[in-house]
Amino acid sequence: MTTSSKVSAGIKVSVQTRYEKNFSNPSYHHYFFGYKITLENTNDYTVQLKRRHWYIFDSNGIKHEVEGEGVIGEMPILEPGESFTYESGCNLRTSIGSMHGYYQFERLLDQSTFQVEIPKFILILPELLN
Repeated sequence: MTTSSKVSAGIKVSVQTRYEKNFSNPSYHHYFFGYKITLENTNDYTVQLKRRHWYIFDSNGIKHEVEGEGVIGEMPILEPGESFTYESGCNLRTSIGSMHGYYQFERLLDQSTFQVEIPKFILILPELLN
């Protein structure tokens, strides 16, 4: 399991990743990685997550982009000091890859929007780290 975090525009994004062996089939170039993300509002105002945009890379140089509303069907509202955690996953055709991107948040006080960076994190088969 690897962990990375970053504060951007007053939102702390922390990511934990893991390889999901039971959902993978390396002989068919199918590697499934899970990730858990915690979003913490360190601002002194209330925000709502509106959109996400992901850049997903595998070690073959293949890039995928995924974007849409909210995360896992939700658009959480975070008061100052509150956090929200969710889990999701990613399929790769190689045993090494990476993800990064950004979230679009809205400041509820004035409906202004801002971007929050999702730090780059590595997806890697644990055996490759030895």
